[in-house]
Amino acid sequence: MTGFIFALTMRQLLFRKSTLLLLALAAIPVLIAVVFELGNDGETLPEEFAVEVLGVWLVITTLLPLTAVLFGTSVLGDELEDGTVIYLLTKPVQRWTILLPKVAAAWLLTTLLVVGSLAASVAIVLGGDGGHIVLGFGAAAAVGALAYAVVFVLLSIVTSRALIAGLIFVFIWEGAVTGIFEGVRYLSIRHPTLGLAEWLSDVPADFLDAYVGGETALILTLAIIVAGLAYSNQRLRRVEIREAT
Repeated sequence: MTGFIFALTMRQLLFRKSTLLLLALAAIPVLIAVVFELGNDGETLPEEFAVEVLGVWLVITTLLPLTAVLFGTSVLGDELEDGTVIYLLTKPVQRWTILLPKVAAAWLLTTLLVVGSLAASVAIVLGGDGGHIVLGFGAAAAVGALAYAVVFVLLSIVTSRALIAGLIFVFIWEGAVTGIFEGVRYLSIRHPTLGLAEWLSDVPADFLDAYVGGETALILTLAIIVAGLAYSNQRLRRVEIREAT
């Protein structure tokens, strides 16, 4: 059952119009890397650009959450909204057999898109010398993608306005609030992901000075994933099926 749901969800996501939009979004870091490579006058170090601009601002801060929010809120939210998920929820199966493949599909596509964009853009700027950045930031992005996927799937279960709620979380909470109040950065996904990236990529401290340390970032992210999955499974057990319109 889980394999069938995963394959079906992957097929549904791949043929959505929003996926084409995300592909275009993923091309932006690559295009910016090309522009930098063609126009760099030597004032900015390529590694510094790869870390601060490509890794931090374009990939972790922008591409990762936007990709995750579109995939995460749609894998289950669309079916809850139109009522088609009734065919799964009325079957005598554990709710986690529905939840896990949905989360896995959102996580996998988000990770492939984000890490692919990162690898291509860093390769343009640093060539073979950027392997530590790709591996470190890529692994951090994969962990962060799972946390985002869990949170956004949960939002789709608890509210019919999951996409709006997800965008508020990304832009208002993680973008504005955590930028003003440093203490609440522990309650985000972005900053622990940046902490993991700094920890795993071994980049110079002046290129990326993450607020959340590596070990703490890992613990916080895993806590979000486990708690989010447990609560999502609980809510899915007692979800009210919306009638198809």
